[in-house]
Amino acid sequence: MVMFFTLLLMGVGLSMDAFAVSICKGLSMRKVNKKQCLVIGLFFGGFQALMPFIGWVLGSQFEQYITSIDHWIAFILLGFIGGKMVVEAIREKDEAVEVGKMDPPLDFKEMFILAIATSIDALAVGITFAFLQVPIVEAVSIIGITTFVISVIGVYVGNFFGNRYKKKAELAGGIILILIGLKILLEHLGILAF
Repeated sequence: MVMFFTLLLMGVGLSMDAFAVSICKGLSMRKVNKKQCLVIGLFFGGFQALMPFIGWVLGSQFEQYITSIDHWIAFILLGFIGGKMVVEAIREKDEAVEVGKMDPPLDFKEMFILAIATSIDALAVGITFAFLQVPIVEAVSIIGITTFVISVIGVYVGNFFGNRYKKKAELAGGIILILIGLKILLEHLGILAF
């Protein structure tokens, strides 16, 4: 039972970046699209479960190589996508254009990049699972399901605020993504400690 709660708390901790990105996704929806919401949850939950499994398989063989660059990868990917959102929010001056931008179809390539960027920390966690002999199926199941649920909640939270603040919300969403990438980078460089 202690292991379950430990893994649940770890799942919540690991899913916070996915939660923030899900909020950003919800910002651009006029009304929550349940199908897109499910896909977003599956992307983030699936990758949050897959990455610790990959880390567990790799074990200690490649730990020094992975942990030395994972933060840079996350920073670049999140910074790029966040920057793109900020530029789009600033460019949109015409209200009609802005309304047309609401409810865009999900870009699966972008979702793939976001899912990888927000789950890279889980890869390192998976490596530690190999050392600690954590039951991997239970661990990845709990982490994946937790992230799925939290991501779906994030879409609804983002939608609630996005409908009220539209352009400002998209700008804030882009800035949040950039800040998440910066936070990951600074934590791994030892400049920030959380």
